[in-house]
Amino acid sequence: MADREKLPDLPRWDGPLSHPFYSHVVKRALDLLLALILLVPGLVLMLPLALWVKLDSPGPVFYRAVRGGYHNKPFYILKFRSMVVDADKTGGCTALGDSRVTRAGRVMRRLKLDEIPQLFNILKGDMSFVGPRPELLLYTMQYTKEQECILWVRPGVTDRSSIVFIAQDEIVGTENPVENFERLVLPEKNRLRVEYAKNQSFGLDARLFFETLAGVAGKAGKKHSAESAAGRNAR
Repeated sequence: MADREKLPDLPRWDGPLSHPFYSHVVKRALDLLLALILLVPGLVLMLPLALWVKLDSPGPVFYRAVRGGYHNKPFYILKFRSMVVDADKTGGCTALGDSRVTRAGRVMRRLKLDEIPQLFNILKGDMSFVGPRPELLLYTMQYTKEQECILWVRPGVTDRSSIVFIAQDEIVGTENPVENFERLVLPEKNRLRVEYAKNQSFGLDARLFFETLAGVAGKAGKKHSAESAAGRNAR
């Protein structure tokens, strides 16, 4: 994108990669192949979701924001908008029961449907299906020397930290969510990102991919059970 050049360079890391041929060649080919396979069904699913977002609340269909990216270059991540317009100006962390999240957004976030537009990020080469989840520049610029290796593999739609913190909003709570995120979540997320960057392999990627599917299904089932129980208690 033309405005990419306006973005700052990130901290640089030039260390060795585990399985470099897999990282640079095989994984990129697998990402492209899977993204192309999913593109048609993804577009079919995106059309009603886009309409839902548009009708549910005023504002654009997509949310586009800067994140720390591959080879130390920031990029624009693409999502369906799941919060009210300009929500990021009042805080970058989503609290439990956050009033900024739209009705459509609550469902999409629970099922990770807001991430579907990242198929285009994958096709473009900015992202992978599995890799360190890209972080806000505010936090990326604070990476330690050890953590800078995170920027030498493609960021992903999912990673170990996405699975461990699949209920992040419950962890940060409602009081001081940003402070709780920085204290309770971010250090462990960064540790898991470093661990992934240093141990990237086909086996690890496959395991994380299927664990993510299971985690999303489990979270959706748990929410459905809770809502059903609440409905029975209300009667």
